[in-house]
Amino acid sequence: MAFPYMEAVVCFMILMYFFETYLDLRQHAALKLPTLPKTLEGVISQENFEKSRAYSLDKSHFHFVHEFVTILMDSAILFFGILPWFWKKSGNFLPLVGLNADNEILHTLAFLAGVMIWSQITDLPFSLYSTFVIEARHGFNKQTIWLFFRDLIKGMCLAIVLGPPIISAIIVMVQKGGPYLAIYLWAFMFVLSLVMMTLYPVLIAPLFNKFTPLPEGELRLKIEKLASSLNFPLKKLFVVDGSTRSSHSNAYMYGFYKNKRIVLYDTLIQQCKNNEEIVAVIAHELGHWKLNHTMYSFIAVQILTFLQFGGYTLIRNSTDLFRSFGFDTQPVLIGLIIFQHTVTPIQHLVSFGLNLVSRSFEFQADAFAKKLGYGSALRAGLVKLQEENLSAMNTDPWYSAYHYSHPPLVERLAAIDEHDKKED
Repeated sequence: MAFPYMEAVVCFMILMYFFETYLDLRQHAALKLPTLPKTLEGVISQENFEKSRAYSLDKSHFHFVHEFVTILMDSAILFFGILPWFWKKSGNFLPLVGLNADNEILHTLAFLAGVMIWSQITDLPFSLYSTFVIEARHGFNKQTIWLFFRDLIKGMCLAIVLGPPIISAIIVMVQKGGPYLAIYLWAFMFVLSLVMMTLYPVLIAPLFNKFTPLPEGELRLKIEKLASSLNFPLKKLFVVDGSTRSSHSNAYMYGFYKNKRIVLYDTLIQQCKNNEEIVAVIAHELGHWKLNHTMYSFIAVQILTFLQFGGYTLIRNSTDLFRSFGFDTQPVLIGLIIFQHTVTPIQHLVSFGLNLVSRSFEFQADAFAKKLGYGSALRAGLVKLQEENLSAMNTDPWYSAYHYSHPPLVERLAAIDEHDKKED
């Protein structure tokens, strides 16, 4: 008797849902606490704490509903054989428009088109409610309904333009790859990631946001001086109009080799009146680069990608696996989807491990900025970002350990203060 792979996958999905819901309940209880953590007393105003608490609880209630609907749909799609049914229907559609149903690439693209439409329809109510009810209620949403749908349409158009050639290349490689398939797939994704890293800031990101050079002045001089002192190959320094969509603030850097760029949200500049706080946040980001965190993360992603493709090559010809999910044939895309479902337990463990590493990197980057003399400014900047973004002040330790890639503010401030004590 064949192993019931599909049933096992659905059972694990439901078990993970209950486990993560338990963690969500723990976090919800932490969010309901009426007082600030001792570390934040006198640092965060009571007014901002109440705003943060209300915002976090609203998002938590929404999250419970969204996750419940998601597990119902995902389980039903697998358990009731909707995936193979839709695959057959997409193949039946091709002759109706004069296309060859035996062509796996065309069949796959028709299937993905239907999946994209379905996912947009099912996700739209949640996206609209999150943006125009929760975010608007707490003063964050700045985009109009027209801008929301314009971004949605642009995203779909990009998927239509970029998706088919990528999917077609993967299918051809799987069909002709032979014993070196995992290497070919990894090499293709590696080159694709480099191409996207090059094209995204130049061609794709400007479709959604306006990037303008940071004006000459004290802030620009301080950032350029900091970058120069660390030999950071800063080529461009931009301000992005994040305020057209949200009042949340952030800063990030991107690019590879000697073509680095730093981007500041205009909301960050508006909220942090003290330029030293902004420079401290940039010092933290540059710490990731100087300490090779970006390189380590990139290498980790490449190793995991190769291992995933290696695992896929081992199961792609398993007739029992495909039949367990209701498929009589073994399409390339379906094989990749089934593989992702079967390795979900491993993915959860890997994700947890990566979060632990990421949190360690954040502490190291904070310490790096502190050594550069930005300890007080970084502390003030982190508090400012926490207040302005109404981030959760109280966090459950189990929940944050499992979900957070960045340590909670309480832990980061405690680490900075501990570093001060050691120096004293």
